[in-house]
Amino acid sequence: MPVEREGDGRGTWQRYYRRWPEVTLERAGADAVRLMPSLERFVPPAQVLDKRVYSPWTEGDMDRFVAAREIDTVIVTGGGTDVCVLATVLRAVDRGLRVVLVTDALCSSSDATHDGLMELYLSRFSQQIEAATTEEVLAHWR
Repeated sequence: MPVEREGDGRGTWQRYYRRWPEVTLERAGADAVRLMPSLERFVPPAQVLDKRVYSPWTEGDMDRFVAAREIDTVIVTGGGTDVCVLATVLRAVDRGLRVVLVTDALCSSSDATHDGLMELYLSRFSQQIEAATTEEVLAHWR
C-alpha cells in the first residue's frame, strides 16, 4: 500500500516516493491497489492486511494476525521475489513458521534476481522453505 502523496513516509521512504511519485495513492488512485474482484468477493470472511513497506511483519499487524489464529504455516505468492517476497519469507523463517513458496505464483521485474532468489530459498533454506505449484497447494488444502 503506497503512501498518500510524494514525500510521505518515514526516512528513506520519503526519498523513494519523491523518485517515483507516480506510485503514490494521490497519483495512481485507489483502484491501483484494490484487490482483484475475483479475490475481493471473499472479504469477508477473509481479511486484508495492508502494508506500507516491503515486509508485512514490520508494522505489527501480521504478527498479531498469526498469533491470534495460531497459524504455523504461510503460503507465499506475489510480486517481488527479490523484494517483498524476500522480506516476507525471511521474517517468517525467523518466526519459525513453515513457509511454502508457490512457484508459479511468484514474479519479479528481473528474471535473473527471481531465479537467483529461488535457488537461494530452496538450497540455503531447504529445511525452512518448501516449494509447490498452485495445483499442488490446492490439492492439499484442508
